[in-house]
Amino acid sequence: MTDLSALSGLKVLELGQLIAGPFAAKTLADFGADVIKIEPPGPGDPLRQWRLLKDGTSVWWQVQSRNKRSLALDLRQAAAQDIVRQLTAEVDVLIENFRPGAMESWGLGPEVLMALNPGLIMLRISGYGQTGPYKDKPGFGVVAEAMGGLRYLSGEPGRLPVRVGVSIGDTLASLHGVIGILMALHEKQKSGLGQVIDVALYEAVFNCMESLLPEYSAFGAVRGPSGSALPGIAPTNAYVCQDGSALIAGNGDSIFKRLMRTIEREDLGADPSLANNAGRVARVEELDAAIGAWTAQRTVAEVLAALDAAAVPAGRIYTVQDIAHDPHYLARGMLTEVQLNDGSRLTLPGMVPKLSRTPGLHRRNAPDVGQDTDAVLTELGISPEQIQALRERGIVA
Repeated sequence: MTDLSALSGLKVLELGQLIAGPFAAKTLADFGADVIKIEPPGPGDPLRQWRLLKDGTSVWWQVQSRNKRSLALDLRQAAAQDIVRQLTAEVDVLIENFRPGAMESWGLGPEVLMALNPGLIMLRISGYGQTGPYKDKPGFGVVAEAMGGLRYLSGEPGRLPVRVGVSIGDTLASLHGVIGILMALHEKQKSGLGQVIDVALYEAVFNCMESLLPEYSAFGAVRGPSGSALPGIAPTNAYVCQDGSALIAGNGDSIFKRLMRTIEREDLGADPSLANNAGRVARVEELDAAIGAWTAQRTVAEVLAALDAAAVPAGRIYTVQDIAHDPHYLARGMLTEVQLNDGSRLTLPGMVPKLSRTPGLHRRNAPDVGQDTDAVLTELGISPEQIQALRERGIVA
């Protein structure tokens, strides 16, 4: 049967661990790429032990490594490094997120690997990139979020900045890496050559900072935290209701008029000084107070029903419990129930983005450590006797 997956036939070798590199590989695997994940024998990728565990393994692992194959390989040993070089000759893409210089110290730098496979596309994700004065510093996503400008904007004015509740810096870097891979694959159709993609965690964050830098360049403006509002755009904020809060975005000119009509403040809707965003920003505190006075007298459901009827963008602030029971998430295939190897059921996030002809699929569960070692090495032409000898020396597992 023909595999209709978008990335069917693409071979990917994943080195590295935890979040950034593996998330990029996971995205490719969801859409049909054959991803071989290399992880150390024994404990494997540390993510297996992060956050909440089920039968000794993180349920996060079931998301991050679905659709992958696991090759347990001790990269510190020369024989293991030789296996990586053999694999590199067979794959299209290699993904790594070690500190700069680690791959070179193992004889696995791009000069070596691309000499073996001139068409190799090599994604390198690190804290600060492969060049520059900070390149040798250890870098985690949370540090990148701070350096990239995101952390300073997060939280309430006058208080210690807060972090986003997920590892957004790593994920942004992963997605930039996937974009780079797809662009490099497209270019390779013309040149036949691979290339190195250098993604720095902080740069991926900084790339999403919208007008932050040009506003400073033009006006000397240093944007700071603004709580739940969006500075320079009004009205858009979270507002307290009787039983929770609602997010309301009434910042379009015509939307603003409909919002004011809904909250029975036609006087504000008809005020010519509020007809555009600049005028509304100048009186944002007054507008927030008017909207907040209206929401405070109503439940979240009542607020959203009224605003839906008026075609004003608004929504509840979801918890994961809300997500897990939301009919729209279900209808869009974003709640995927899978059966784990032990027979139990687990709900995982669905595939993004949605492709009409070649959608992403959950084809196999996240592997156990070294679950596919024998199969991968056999595909390389290594005999069962040789595999056993490698296993006895602790090179593979």
